[in-house]
Amino acid sequence: MGTKVLTMLEPLWQGFPPVDPWAVSGSASCTLAPRYESVSGARKFTRETLQGWDLDDLFDGVGLVVSELVTNALRHAVLAAPTLADTPPPARLHLMRWSSRLVCAVRDPSDDSPVAGEADSGAESGRGLHLVDSFSDSWGWHPLSGTPHGKIVWALFRLP
Repeated sequence: MGTKVLTMLEPLWQGFPPVDPWAVSGSASCTLAPRYESVSGARKFTRETLQGWDLDDLFDGVGLVVSELVTNALRHAVLAAPTLADTPPPARLHLMRWSSRLVCAVRDPSDDSPVAGEADSGAESGRGLHLVDSFSDSWGWHPLSGTPHGKIVWALFRLP
């Protein structure tokens, strides 16, 4: 894993016991095409990755969180952004596993912070970050370092 990825994930270590960020026992990532069908592709990628890591039983919660993070990246960053040559900048899904935690991170080209909608409202949209908060052990976001634009939104799961 490159130094750039480790630097952008530095906030993940706050509040947790010390861990060697170089001791990643597994990592996988995929580019998300600029269309909503990428959500199901991200879920499939997540399922296959978790199966390969013998973490199948975590898929329900992790898959839900991945769906929400990818949907938000597509809706609010990739498909909403004006682009040159009709090619939206891609988003990426990163899955990283350590012995005691799993991180799902979605990188997108927007500088805007994620905003949770009203959890109590009857609206279908705007509740995604409340679901992320409910199903993960922690989540957050920060601007990408070393690039003019973009952010990463992450969710952390403690492993049994």
